[in-house]
Amino acid sequence: MNLDQPEYWSIRYNENQTGWDIGYPSPPIIEYFNQLEDKEVRILIPGCGNAYEAEYLHRQGFANVHVIDLTDEPLKNLKSRVPDFPDQHIHQGDFFRHEGVYDYIVEQTMFCAVDPVMRRAYAEKAHELLEEGGKLVGVLFNREFEGGPPFGGNITEYLSYFDPLFSEVMIEPCYNSIEPRSGTEVFIKMVK
Repeated sequence: MNLDQPEYWSIRYNENQTGWDIGYPSPPIIEYFNQLEDKEVRILIPGCGNAYEAEYLHRQGFANVHVIDLTDEPLKNLKSRVPDFPDQHIHQGDFFRHEGVYDYIVEQTMFCAVDPVMRRAYAEKAHELLEEGGKLVGVLFNREFEGGPPFGGNITEYLSYFDPLFSEVMIEPCYNSIEPRSGTEVFIKMVK
């Protein structure tokens, strides 16, 4: 299982093995962004999958939403649903090699999909890509899974990755998860 290879994820999409995909934007993420008034902020959604959050933000007038995924199947799906999503904001490639500067990075099921040995590197890359004062926000699982992906985790583990890097680290139980994930998710906000 080569989680860092586009072919692995292409097979998952082509065989409809996409249990992480809820088919619409994650309520905790949408509620967070509904509070923002500045529609010019630079947003990156790594491991975006079918990018329902990106579609929602774009339709709400956020002008600088960028997505990146290892494989192009979900990126094509986004473009077919949202033909006016800017091509230059769609990146097919490796998050760990991505370059740019963002005000927000949105975590929605990428962290649980990478090999757990890469979690520290994920935290470091998110920190690197954020503008000073920028935020990593989103949802992480607060439970264990057999095998993976998804790979589970807990708050203590997450603090070990993010606390050394970010000036503010907030991890709280989600009160507005989708029903199947109720009680098993935490909302994160990390400030650089």
